[in-house]
Amino acid sequence: MLLRDRLLARMAEMGATPDYVVLAAEVLGIRNAPPALAKRLVDQALVVEDRRELWLAAGARLCADAPAVPGVYVLRDSAGRALYVGKANNIRRRLQTHFAERRWRHLKPAFARAASVEWQQVGSEIEALLLEAEWIVALAPLANVQVSAPTLDRRAVPAALLRDTLLVLPSAAEGAVELLAVRMDATVLLQRASREGTGLAARATALRRFFAGDALATTARDSRVRAGLTPLVLSWLAGRGASATRLDPHDVPSARELQRRLQLLFDDAQLFSERLVIIRSTPPDRATRR
Repeated sequence: MLLRDRLLARMAEMGATPDYVVLAAEVLGIRNAPPALAKRLVDQALVVEDRRELWLAAGARLCADAPAVPGVYVLRDSAGRALYVGKANNIRRRLQTHFAERRWRHLKPAFARAASVEWQQVGSEIEALLLEAEWIVALAPLANVQVSAPTLDRRAVPAALLRDTLLVLPSAAEGAVELLAVRMDATVLLQRASREGTGLAARATALRRFFAGDALATTARDSRVRAGLTPLVLSWLAGRGASATRLDPHDVPSARELQRRLQLLFDDAQLFSERLVIIRSTPPDRATRR
């Protein structure tokens, strides 16, 4: 029997003048509470249990609507305020964990007000990490721990990784890849490109400008530039992202050559299905593949 039901049943037995001290002791397990405090505790318990039913109903609805895809999500209250930003390999499964009945007793107050959820599908773990960091800064959700921008001096990143890097990542969009450009001034640029090569010349030019510090690289409609996130990417490369496909942008003499090398990667059937790392300017037919 639920706590609320137990309280209501015992109150019904007591009639019109319930003994709140007895209710607090017998049902809530709080003994020797003064009458005024005991009444307040019982009233609060009834309200909490009412809120619990609403919370479970909201959770069931949100989980049913959420997709079983990797991505980043934000829980909001009925007024649209951001409560929590998170990432998951399976958004629906993660929400089911948030709204599991066993979590109610230890739930943060902000989570109890969840009424809606928004999400964005991503193609890779590092894209999820970057988007999550971006949303936390932009939305300042109540239940997230607000932290300062990541710094390299707090992360164990090998010296060999402390360099500008261009990553080729899976995309949530069919027939596409994500190009993540990482500069040592802590700025990152994320661009989506077609594996067929459509528009790749423009992408390659924008990437060259970005690594040269040219602001024109940020003007592409589907480009996202974010400052302060390079340490996050390098930390990921030093750990779970060690097998990510990447290029040295300063080892490519021109935008046309960068376009050619990227297209070679895009055309490789093994891209994203096994480790494929290109660091130096090895001739195309002898590029390092592991």
